[in-house]
Amino acid sequence: MASLGRLTQALLRSYLTQTRRPFSAAASGGHGKSSARTWEILSYVVALPGIAVCMLNVYLKQQQHSEERPEFIPYAHLRIRTKRFPWGDGNKSLFHNPHVNALPDGYEDHDE
Repeated sequence: MASLGRLTQALLRSYLTQTRRPFSAAASGGHGKSSARTWEILSYVVALPGIAVCMLNVYLKQQQHSEERPEFIPYAHLRIRTKRFPWGDGNKSLFHNPHVNALPDGYEDHDE
């Protein structure tokens, strides 16, 4: 009977040590802190300069952009209206810009 008790205790100890092992590495805090520090450094060294370069690119492209609207050419396959839009006068799209977006018969003439 004593040997059965010792066997049970040994199996119980073995079970408890095996179930606690995965948590022992996480409890030391070694891997998590170094990984977080690596991502923090990458954010400052790679991500922020990358965003700054993209912002500079957009700014320079905007400076080169001309404010002239393109010439209206009445292509048959563009601005087809098979039914009216359910807003406004039914001829303009939802986000209509009269300076850039042409209607089927041409641009709207606004003298500013």
